Amino acid sequence: MSDRDDLLISADALKHRLSDTGAERPILLDTRFNLADTDEGERHYREGHIPGAFYAHLDRDLSGSIVPGETGRHPLPEPAQLQATLRARGIRADSEVIVYDAANAMIAGRAWWLCRWAGLDRVRVLDGGWQAWLDAGGPVESGSGPEPADGDIEVRCPTEWIVDADQLLRNTGRYTLLDARARPRYSGETEPMDHKAGHIPGALCADFTANLDDSGRFKSAPALRQRFESVPDDGNLVCYCGSGVTACHNILALTLAGHRQPRLYAGSWSEWINDDSRPVATGTEKEPV
Repeated sequence: MSDRDDLLISADALKHRLSDTGAERPILLDTRFNLADTDEGERHYREGHIPGAFYAHLDRDLSGSIVPGETGRHPLPEPAQLQATLRARGIRADSEVIVYDAANAMIAGRAWWLCRWAGLDRVRVLDGGWQAWLDAGGPVESGSGPEPADGDIEVRCPTEWIVDADQLLRNTGRYTLLDARARPRYSGETEPMDHKAGHIPGALCADFTANLDDSGRFKSAPALRQRFESVPDDGNLVCYCGSGVTACHNILALTLAGHRQPRLYAGSWSEWINDDSRPVATGTEKEPV
């Protein structure tokens, strides 16, 4: 398979994969979620989902506990919590996992990253998500989904995949930071989610939506390489966003482009601004990526 096929799967390819009775069925994770209505994704899942898919809620399953004034809005789950979440969906160390959300991989990218952080090698995102599945005429089932399963994965969660605020402060100038938020939030013109506007000084604006084409699917590898051609591939690239979710979208896009996998600042902007001693920049310091 090509690198793209290792990371993404099309709706047509997934239909073929699920119809192959001679192959072991992949585990499907439906991660649809609306930040403005946190119950909406699960409601839509019950109304209709890819047959056999489990639901994974961003706040309950793909994030840890929020500590007001300390963590960001979507801290990483503790390894034991992540392990329990994956095992309850039947995931083993050798499982093939396919994740999807409504359309643009905003949440699916986070699930993809978490599964890989846990140690899974075969994890792909359904390119175009639920909308692509419907457009392809894929079968749909309703209801609460499968019963909890018995997986046996032992998660790994390597610490070198992540950085924290103290590491960024101690190593000013070492890291190249990519901010996945839209330009108005990066520049501080508007901030609909957090109590302070702006960005981490020195960061580049790299709006995650620019990773997608007009159909909501990821751009080709050459197009993504062109997008990120000014970004150094030196092992010191760090992705962040508002709360550590869409940063994973940029990590996936950079991996598709052939970059080595960047690190994640999971606390992101919503954690950074909890400490008033941490510097904040506004405006556009550099041209967006």
